[in-house]
Amino acid sequence: MLNTDNTYTRILTIAGSDSGGGAGIQADLKTITVLGGYGMSVITAITAQNTKGVSAIYPVPLNGITSQLDAVLSDIGADAVKIGMLFSPEVIFSVAQKLKEYQIKKIVVDPVMVATSGDRLLKMEAIDALKKELFPIASLITPNIPEAAMLIDKKITNLSDMELQITRLTQWGSTAVLLKGGHLDAEVCTDLLYIPDSYQIFEFSNPKISTTNTHGTGCTLSSAVATYLGMGNDLFSSVESAIQYLHNAIVAGKDIKTGKGKGPVFHNFRTNQE
Repeated sequence: MLNTDNTYTRILTIAGSDSGGGAGIQADLKTITVLGGYGMSVITAITAQNTKGVSAIYPVPLNGITSQLDAVLSDIGADAVKIGMLFSPEVIFSVAQKLKEYQIKKIVVDPVMVATSGDRLLKMEAIDALKKELFPIASLITPNIPEAAMLIDKKITNLSDMELQITRLTQWGSTAVLLKGGHLDAEVCTDLLYIPDSYQIFEFSNPKISTTNTHGTGCTLSSAVATYLGMGNDLFSSVESAIQYLHNAIVAGKDIKTGKGKGPVFHNFRTNQE
């Protein structure tokens, strides 16, 4: 999809690589492309990963990450940035400094801490760096319930807890928060969006789909939000459209067999329907 000035909507994902293709950089680029953006990537770590879990993580050297950032942002630029797995405090600090240097304004941070399989993807000491360096410059953070509970050190077990605790996730800046409710034991999946500028909480609900094919849902959602933001949509409509895209991708992929564990969503379901 081209803009009126014959340019692409440029979306940069800064995240880890998933060799199984269901999450991370691979899920981000699929999402960005399907939604009409021009996807670019900065790889922060290489994971040996499949539908059954993560067997190894190989961090990219810091200068390798900053070199990728300089290469992309000094030439092509970015209309929006999605940030996923960053792994260490040093990487978080360097990424934050580069985004400030290049004056990137639309930043979606998915605070990736634990994979769908339960494997830890972020060092404990990196959590403070996320709060101090990235959250204050982000347009939106998108924690799921376990991640939110780790960030604020509070249990979240139901929708009332989500409503009560979501505002605490803005304590590191004026960043908006999308608190994802997929981990709750409920027939309906409810996500909450808190926009601190207006002090409003918005609720988005969809029927929970009975499937194990949920690998990469967080990556897919956050990159979709970034894509819609990069296209010039406001925050509310970007989140609303991204949630609907993810829901449809889960529905379309719920019965598709990929590997022996938790399969991915069907990112390209629109093409399949044409």
